Amino acid sequence: MIHKDMTVGEVLRSCAEEAFEDVVRVFNNMGMHCLFCPHSVGETLEEAAMVHGNDVNTLVEQLNEVFIEK
Repeated sequence: MIHKDMTVGEVLRSCAEEAFEDVVRVFNNMGMHCLFCPHSVGETLEEAAMVHGNDVNTLVEQLNEVFIEK
């Protein structure tokens, strides 16, 4: 399960290959396009969502839906 204290990098590394594109799509749909920037390694989902003006709970919910489906 994904939680708000995980970093963007942790989420990307933990997803299965078949879920990767869907995970990237969730981030992109929320305007979070710099998934591989240096900040993604140390920035939590909560911090990243806040910086981009998104609700972290929505982000986590959508990511978990992808992880559950795949």
